[in-house]
Amino acid sequence: MQRVAILGATGSIGRSTLDVIARHPERFEVAALTANRQAADLVELAARHRPRYIAAADAVGAAELVRAVRERGLRCEVLAGPSALAAVAASDDVDTVMAAIVGAAGLASSLAAAAAGKKILLANKEALVMAGPLFMQAVAEGGASLLPIDSEHNAIFQCLPPHRPGRLDAGGVRRILLTGSGGPFRTRPRSELASVTPDEACAHPTWNMGRKISVDSATMMNKALEIIEAHWLFGVPSERIEVVVHPQSVVHSMVEYADGSVLAQLGHPDMRTPIAQALAYPERIEAGVGGLDLAAVGTLSFERPDFARFPALPLAYRVLAAGGTAPATFSAANEVAVAAFLAGTLPFLEITRVIETALARMPSQAANSLEDVLEADRNARTVASAEVNSLRARAA
Repeated sequence: MQRVAILGATGSIGRSTLDVIARHPERFEVAALTANRQAADLVELAARHRPRYIAAADAVGAAELVRAVRERGLRCEVLAGPSALAAVAASDDVDTVMAAIVGAAGLASSLAAAAAGKKILLANKEALVMAGPLFMQAVAEGGASLLPIDSEHNAIFQCLPPHRPGRLDAGGVRRILLTGSGGPFRTRPRSELASVTPDEACAHPTWNMGRKISVDSATMMNKALEIIEAHWLFGVPSERIEVVVHPQSVVHSMVEYADGSVLAQLGHPDMRTPIAQALAYPERIEAGVGGLDLAAVGTLSFERPDFARFPALPLAYRVLAAGGTAPATFSAANEVAVAAFLAGTLPFLEITRVIETALARMPSQAANSLEDVLEADRNARTVASAEVNSLRARAA
């Protein structure tokens, strides 16, 4: 019986994880559920899944959470504040941690799970982007096991040699191929993108995701972050990581071997598949996802990404080469820019420009500690916010 803590339970990954767990009550137990401040949603999930702990990162909402728990007559311990998530992740009552908090907010709790030697299902790509060396060191020193949940990295994990999964340097692997749909604007003329709305950017053609991740898909920033994540997960140099645009989102990624073979993992665009694979690894369990009818799919197409249309992609290779605090700056500036776009205060095409400005104004420094990373994150947010305000003032 695996006791599972879900960090970010009210988001799409968290809810998909709960759906898979509910299908296998003989194998999994929900030990803890956390959210930022969505007290009502969190309590509703707790009433259904009966965890031992529920935690809210926002301490201000703690009183509301406690009151709601009492009103529902739930027998669970309520924790609150940023340190509560790390406490849950490292708890002796937890075996497996689903790290599904979006952005830098998930870094500390993911690191706590690694240091505590947990089985980590990593859906928070920013933990590896911002602090790849520190995170992988914590995994090694803590004796944790790390299983990727991003559909692309999970696909690569499944296609790697079984005798040493998770490392590219085993078994004659030549390169890895990250697939991406190209998002909703793959074929729209760039001249028309200046006026696109948040709702248009979030209307992903194949995946159902949260708004921030949907915008990242529209800019292909999600793929840029995944390049950096793949580097740390699989120990692969950047020149052996390639991105391929695949609009159907059926082939989730591929691994090419020295003999010319290419192994691919295929499936419906449903996050329950990688979640179930990681939860049960090395076994396979029912995920609630239907079979893939290739005849109905008909055609699988692939194309090279247009770096001019998606400038976040070449930026990722530059950031990876720079190392140090550059990836933290890259990720933080993107979060600020996407939030501004979703709020209607930044045009879509300016998202990448804000990121480029932050990188130009903040040369990479050594990232020898978590505080180094967090300081870079804070400074990048300040610089990016100033650039957003400057662009808005010039447009007024």
